[in-house]
Amino acid sequence: MQPSQNPDPKAQRPLVFITGASSGIGQALARQYAQAGWRLALMARRHELLQTWIEEQGWGSEDAQAYGADVAQPAQVALAAQRCLTQQGLPEVVVANAGISVGMDCADARDLAVLQETLSTNVTGVAATFQPFLQAMRQRGSGTLVGMASVAAVRGLPGHAAYCASKAAVVAYCESLRGECRGSGVRVVTLLPGYVATPLTSRNRYPMPFLLSADDFARLAFKAIASGVSERVIPWPMALVAPLLKGLPNAWFDRLFAGRGRKERRQHDAASP
Repeated sequence: MQPSQNPDPKAQRPLVFITGASSGIGQALARQYAQAGWRLALMARRHELLQTWIEEQGWGSEDAQAYGADVAQPAQVALAAQRCLTQQGLPEVVVANAGISVGMDCADARDLAVLQETLSTNVTGVAATFQPFLQAMRQRGSGTLVGMASVAAVRGLPGHAAYCASKAAVVAYCESLRGECRGSGVRVVTLLPGYVATPLTSRNRYPMPFLLSADDFARLAFKAIASGVSERVIPWPMALVAPLLKGLPNAWFDRLFAGRGRKERRQHDAASP
């Protein structure tokens, strides 16, 4: 009789796959899940930076692995996901967190490229992150797909057309996917952060009420994902404000945000048309 082999207890820990893990919310979520005993599959465009950060945390390969991919390039994401499945297994939770935020002037033709890039990253990136894992999760009968939207999805803000449109699309996409996953055992969770102190918000030139640190947001997000909710605005004061803004008549809303500071736009070459 062959001697029984005890499985490696570290390998039995649940696995979470997080995109945009080289900074901000992605790193904070990685730390939160690691503290809770999860294994980490972390993905970012800046692969070397991500790998260095993992090593700085003192995590070994059995704890965390880094995958390099740009979420706006579905083929790259599919390759990274396949490597994760081969090397670490099928995740219990997939967090589509990667995103960009750039100001937009709707009258400037050059900013159409900003809109295109934002939608590719923030919307197509979510779908590309979920797709490689979805069928396997359905076959297993369990799994959680987490889409990172924003309270910016609630109303369109002047100067934020690309970002607001992308996050509204994430909410609608996750809602559609939730219906498709009904009865399969796969959950879809939509998170709508308010203002979180990250590199994306560091250059904002307007007040940011109820600002959270990335670690505080990650702690609340971790609880929300585990609780079984389908959608959660974080923090709770913003959850009270968001429906009030949504319910405002257009004329009142437009007046309220007239003259508000706008998101910084990408610098264009002065010599370009």
